Amino acid sequence: MLTVTSATVNQQQAKPAPGAAGSLKDVIAAPTAICTIDGIAGKLIYRGYTIEDLAAHTTFDEVVYLLWEGELPNKQQLANFSKLTSEQRGLPSVVVEHLRMLPDNSHPLAALRSGVSLLAHSDPDSESMDPKATRAKAERLLGQVPTIVCARARLREGKEPIAPKPDLPPASNFMWMMFGKEPDELTAHAMDVAFILHAEHEFNASSFAARVAAGTYVDLHSSMVAAIAVLKGPRHGGANEDVIEMIEEIGSPDTAESWARDRLQRYLSASREERARPELRFPGMGHAVYKTWDPRARILQKLAMEVAERVGEGWIAEIQEKVRTVAAEGLGLNPNVDYYSAGLYHALGIRPDLFTSIFATARTAGYVAHIEEQLKGGRLIRPRGEYTGPAERKVVPIDQR
Repeated sequence: MLTVTSATVNQQQAKPAPGAAGSLKDVIAAPTAICTIDGIAGKLIYRGYTIEDLAAHTTFDEVVYLLWEGELPNKQQLANFSKLTSEQRGLPSVVVEHLRMLPDNSHPLAALRSGVSLLAHSDPDSESMDPKATRAKAERLLGQVPTIVCARARLREGKEPIAPKPDLPPASNFMWMMFGKEPDELTAHAMDVAFILHAEHEFNASSFAARVAAGTYVDLHSSMVAAIAVLKGPRHGGANEDVIEMIEEIGSPDTAESWARDRLQRYLSASREERARPELRFPGMGHAVYKTWDPRARILQKLAMEVAERVGEGWIAEIQEKVRTVAAEGLGLNPNVDYYSAGLYHALGIRPDLFTSIFATARTAGYVAHIEEQLKGGRLIRPRGEYTGPAERKVVPIDQR
């Protein structure tokens, strides 16, 4: 359902900013009860709860329940939900064998996209559009997506996948399947919070793609594949990989400030067109919606630093803080969630090209919420384009051209 409000009409009639044409930036596309963002105040709210409140007082399973059901669970509801989803983390053998056959250079997110598509062929409710069947598929996918990510990560390193543990919470189970050992309390907490922070974020590109797919009344797996495919685009996912490349390029806290000031000067001296080049930008800085600190970044900043110091990688946090200070003073930029999630994952020994797959693991919660909401609305999302081609004209016969 594409909702057009008076505000939307005004925005559409206004001349777009340079480079903004066709972006649908700030256009209200549809009503939603799932999540809202206040970019000016720096607020992110899931179903009425601020992200700070949720990160401090809930677990990822509670947040998934909230996103899907609209309310936080009581103890019994949470126990039932956690048991139901954790016992369905296993993968059909055909999916594992497919992951085994992929080329070593296949991107992890491409492997996940293919894995989710293959899961549809083994799911007993694959083609059903009944709401109960859709929810049953969602409950399975919530556990299967991280299993695909970890299985593929190990297979490409010549290691065998590790079976999930149903008695572990989602984030701890992820670390278990990735490394073969249960995380310590700090790591488990940090990863659980990271999952909460990435669980949902309104009408971002991949969530909107999921809604567009669901608007055609297609099945859950197909809508999820659409979302993952869009997430793979570097303009949406992948900024945290760029943050690690920056940190590795800097190499040491001793050179971080001079590196940042040099990049700032080159950016300020560049033309508008040149400023779009990745080598002149500060990865993980700024956001399309937030005009102040991304509230998720504030939460992760402290956790990432604690984890880095715990594992002897405190230099990562030192570099990030020095670069952040220069970017804030010189360009008024603030960090987004990718800036500090990159430092956290890197400190934990997770390869950079897996970072966006962790995003997808957590965002499965939000994707499902949006798909179910769109299916209930039952409307096809069919916007119009602003035509900029030639005026109407006649075909000249080929022998006269």
